[in-house]
Amino acid sequence: MATGLHSFHCEVEKSGDATTGRVARVICHGGLVNQTSGELKDVVKPLIADGGRIILDLEDVNFVDSLGLGTLVGLKVSALHQGYCTLEFEHLTPRVQELLRITKLTEMFKS
Repeated sequence: MATGLHSFHCEVEKSGDATTGRVARVICHGGLVNQTSGELKDVVKPLIADGGRIILDLEDVNFVDSLGLGTLVGLKVSALHQGYCTLEFEHLTPRVQELLRITKLTEMFKS
């Protein structure tokens, strides 16, 4: 884990099953930046492979740099290509919403 201003960690809460539908909520904290984006990939990629619904809760994400944004885009694209997985983004901070607007990615990140 990175230290200082851009430390990052996340927890995963799983519910449901193959019958009712798998749901994994990934609650993220800190800065999603160059030094920390690998941690999010390491957590989410196996969830995408499992299928179901994945919700990234970004309420406590205080900063996203270009690599962090690229990581979010890459994970969304991976989920779309998987076919039996949905990746949703929840509680985007105003700062992250503005970044998405500037980069014209708002539509991609709508749940």
